Amino acid sequence: MTAINASSIIDQTRRALSVAQRHDEPYPHWLINKMLPDAAVAALQTVALPIAELEGVSGKRELHNDTRHYVDEKNRAAIPVFAALGDAYQNPQMVGVLERFFGASLVDTFLRIEYAQDVSGFWLQPHTDLGVKKLTMLIYLSDDPAHENLGTDIYNADKTWAKRSPFKPNLTMAFVPGDATYHGFEQREISGVRKSLILNYVTKDWRDREQLAFPSETVTAA
Repeated sequence: MTAINASSIIDQTRRALSVAQRHDEPYPHWLINKMLPDAAVAALQTVALPIAELEGVSGKRELHNDTRHYVDEKNRAAIPVFAALGDAYQNPQMVGVLERFFGASLVDTFLRIEYAQDVSGFWLQPHTDLGVKKLTMLIYLSDDPAHENLGTDIYNADKTWAKRSPFKPNLTMAFVPGDATYHGFEQREISGVRKSLILNYVTKDWRDREQLAFPSETVTAA
């Protein structure tokens, strides 16, 4: 089995970006297949972290901030695949690759990766990520065949529904946040647990520093 480390993740991300599909409607976004090594995805699928009970409350992820999980200092120390992810996406080589591919300015931002576990009752209202987030990559993980309709909902500038990204393990939907990059999740039945990574580079205005992979270290690019 391929070793799960920063180098293997960087190499795989380079390969995946070289054949990524760009879509320009209703705003520029990319579908990136196999951005992570298969071994990393397999490890991420089996990470055992508590799953929150929504208790009928949803619409924004921040409504459940106290039960969310991140590639943070504690989890990087305890979960090897989280450590590899943090090291890979903090690496100047990776940051440079992402900057050049997406045309985004990431230097002097912080790395933030959420390990999301969504269950029935979950939904997200349309939002843009504009502001402190400079790049958004939604990396799908779970491999339940019943999850094929659980991709990200994509909206027009007036917040009307436009389309839905495919959902399959190791497929990524990515975009550079702008004033029209509306996305969300229409409420629908979720069988089991919909697992994904939400990877962002955020500015120094990000207040919840405990969520960051390296809370005292911004990224540089090579």
